[in-house]
Amino acid sequence: MMLKPVWIYLENGVFLEAKSFGFEGTKTGEIVFNTSMSGYQEIMSDPSYAGQFVVFTMPEIGIVGTNDNDMESATVHASGMLVRSLNVTPSNFRSTQDLPSLLVAHESMGICDIDTRFLTKMIRDSGPKMMIASTKLSSKEELKAMLEKSPRIEDVNYIEKVGTRKSFLHVDGVWDAEAGVYKPANHRLGKKIVAVDFGIKRNILNELCETGLEVEVIPHDFSADEIIERYKKGEIQGLFLSNGPGDPLILKKEAAQIAKLIEAKMPMFGICLGHQLLSIAHGHPTYKLKFGQHGGNHPVKNMRTNTVEITAQNHNYNVPESVCAIATITHMNLFDQTIEGLEYNDAPIFSVQHHPEASPGPHESKYIFQEFANKI
Repeated sequence: MMLKPVWIYLENGVFLEAKSFGFEGTKTGEIVFNTSMSGYQEIMSDPSYAGQFVVFTMPEIGIVGTNDNDMESATVHASGMLVRSLNVTPSNFRSTQDLPSLLVAHESMGICDIDTRFLTKMIRDSGPKMMIASTKLSSKEELKAMLEKSPRIEDVNYIEKVGTRKSFLHVDGVWDAEAGVYKPANHRLGKKIVAVDFGIKRNILNELCETGLEVEVIPHDFSADEIIERYKKGEIQGLFLSNGPGDPLILKKEAAQIAKLIEAKMPMFGICLGHQLLSIAHGHPTYKLKFGQHGGNHPVKNMRTNTVEITAQNHNYNVPESVCAIATITHMNLFDQTIEGLEYNDAPIFSVQHHPEASPGPHESKYIFQEFANKI
């Protein structure tokens, strides 16, 4: 495979040249690093990474290729990926397409032959940076000027780009490795929830269905009054708030609607962005972490059982300590002692910052989905 040159400029003045193996053109985004040892396809197709370039600390990427069953959404949402060494030839029986072909098909950039250790240390020490990458432009000054004119990630409402525009019923359960297919959804509980799509991952929906719940996915611009009315009529028994990209403080309309739902005291469960929006709707705004938490090896302490769970993380924003005035901490990140889970004191509402569906442990956090079903 012939690799073409690509030029990268970061807002702190760093200018680099590397090789391109994905979409050819020019893209801007926020650069973050991810410490996961596997799952590059799931990461790139996670809508939460919209508007970001992902630096993989795992040096060899591309080994297992890609396949449709491992997509977390219908497309690749990340602006691009930066890897030390690209493996073009897949070595896995499930692979149906190599990584470069996937990125080209979904217009996401692939950058290799670059010092990912240097980039990771830079982000760790000074935080995420806006960057621009181009296979067309090689001038540092031209790239700098274009980046300065581009919107920052905190100025863009990405959920308008990644979520569904029409409601639908999710029909899959979890992956059946022996049969090589997703199990069909089984509504054995006779209970229905609505899941608000801010950029929801496929596996979250699968895990919700696996508990026996019927799951209806709705767009982000929902009406709280309509949901409350359906809840009062017994048409639905709870609500899930999904993960998603960008700065949660942008989502003022969504937070206002969630505040109405809180007053109705209906069962609610949030993951990642949903966790953050619940805090904001309760009057406790989020803040941005120094370099975020992105990876599949984060130890989280379950404060109720006094056990440690290995979790997957993907977020730059966190809920503040002030939320403890109205909620109890259920989980805490052992890397930096930030809040990972909350149970609110005055309603059947709880949330987690990490991703229990991602299974790095591989199963120790999945009980959280069952807890939601139990509340309903």
